[in-house]
Amino acid sequence: MRAEQATELNGRPHGWRVIRRFLLPAVAVLLAAAAASATGATHAVAGADDDDQDQGQRVYAIGLWGDLPYSDEQALVGVPNLIADMNSQQLAFTVQDGDLKAGSGIPGSKTVTTCADALYTQALGYFNSLKAPAIFTPGDNDWTDCDRPANGGFSSLERLDYERKFFFSTPFSLGQHRLHQDVQTAPLCLGVSGNVPCVENRRWILGGVVYATLNIQGSCNNLCDTNPDPAEFAARNAADIIWMQETFAFAKQRHAAAIMFISQADPGFDASDATRAPVRDPKTLAETDGQPDGFQQFLAALRTEVIFYEKPVAYVHGDSHYFRVDKPFLDTEGRRLENFTRVETFGDNTFKTDPASDDNNVHWVKVFVDASTREVFAYQAQIVPANRVAVPAP
Repeated sequence: MRAEQATELNGRPHGWRVIRRFLLPAVAVLLAAAAASATGATHAVAGADDDDQDQGQRVYAIGLWGDLPYSDEQALVGVPNLIADMNSQQLAFTVQDGDLKAGSGIPGSKTVTTCADALYTQALGYFNSLKAPAIFTPGDNDWTDCDRPANGGFSSLERLDYERKFFFSTPFSLGQHRLHQDVQTAPLCLGVSGNVPCVENRRWILGGVVYATLNIQGSCNNLCDTNPDPAEFAARNAADIIWMQETFAFAKQRHAAAIMFISQADPGFDASDATRAPVRDPKTLAETDGQPDGFQQFLAALRTEVIFYEKPVAYVHGDSHYFRVDKPFLDTEGRRLENFTRVETFGDNTFKTDPASDDNNVHWVKVFVDASTREVFAYQAQIVPANRVAVPAP
């Protein structure tokens, strides 16, 4: 999240009483997660270099989620319920778009809420309890913001190095079944010891559709908040642009029907919602709210590619915790880019202005994919019955 929008959760939200009865099934899911090894099954499906598998699955569904868990209740009950719900459906793969915890550590928490190693072990348990291949792209709360004292005062760069080794040491996804991916192996990013491969940036193809993850972060993309790092930003931003452009070239070469990108940050596409995203001029893409702009260069490059690609392009992110599917991208003349769709996943949404608020957003987005259709992607919110709070499930 952006620094000024970071969500702090203290205490135990009252609304979770509604879902306490689901605690035992949730614990069972966690036990299953713990039983899954870090290496797990290595059944590769639909890798970017596998033509036969790509052609073999033309109509399918995927699951998108992120910005979870942000509290003990979400970690112990909500997320296991969500995973069980995804496992009950036939999904080709799932993607978590970053933020493995709240913006800052929660005093007195029973589960890990700082950037200690146990945070990533907990997340791996979630990912490896998913039956379908599980893809993850990092979030600012699990590396960029780790230098906040409330997160343990870690080096954010060291935490990113750790994530790269922990989650991205092979060209396969996580999950009980594995998906082979292309990896950005060029040493374009920065680590503690110098230039390193951007191994968290991944690409794969399934059913004539290309997918790619990009390490793009909240907190101004590492240009604001505690100990901003302009050198790290500059290297990773350039690498992200290259990976994005190469993904368009790959899609054209493969005659792909559409592209979907997944990243963490809500970069802000216009000036419509200052409460959730950076405010920018939609024509020039320059940020106008006085904050350091970690997104303009990438957005300008993305816009050029979207226009020339002509086919559907979906951009999935989390960060501002507000489920929506819309078309906020304009060209330099102010005309809407009809082939571009922004998808924001559910995420924790308790606002600082109402500390007693108990907005339970532990849900996910199902995407139906059919390369033979005009729009290719169709989106459906999946409200997990066990996680309903305000209105119990019928």
